[in-house]
Amino acid sequence: MARLKTFVTSDGLTDYIVAATSRPKALAAWDVHQDLFKSGAARETDEPELVKAAARTPGQVVERPAGGRRGPVRIPKVRASTKNAKAQSAARRQIKSLTDKLAALEARTQAAREDIARRRDDLDAEAQTLEAAFEKENEALTGRLAQARRKARG
Repeated sequence: MARLKTFVTSDGLTDYIVAATSRPKALAAWDVHQDLFKSGAARETDEPELVKAAARTPGQVVERPAGGRRGPVRIPKVRASTKNAKAQSAARRQIKSLTDKLAALEARTQAAREDIARRRDDLDAEAQTLEAAFEKENEALTGRLAQARRKARG
């Protein structure tokens, strides 16, 4: 398993700290697409308080006041970004669509099963009718054959 590193960036008022295995994962946790490390706006830190706080919730951003106003490290309330809200909305639409399609498939399958059962019942009834006709004709022919054999011995 990769070793966790602690990364920090700031907006001037708040430091945002995250424990991640790589810089790209830290950027993803901060929900930024620009390389803050390249511009110097983010860095790896070994400050014990930050390392300890971030290690408690790997991959989740923790905050503290920036600059000389150092205060306690806290986990911010999760705010759904517009991007996440759009993705969740699209996912909900897809779930509804797939659920509707699944329900329609189940209804078609049930109707097909009922049709097969009805046809099976019809075939069973036809088979019984044919079997009864065979038995009747078989008895008649067997009787006539026996009668013909008796006459032939005669």
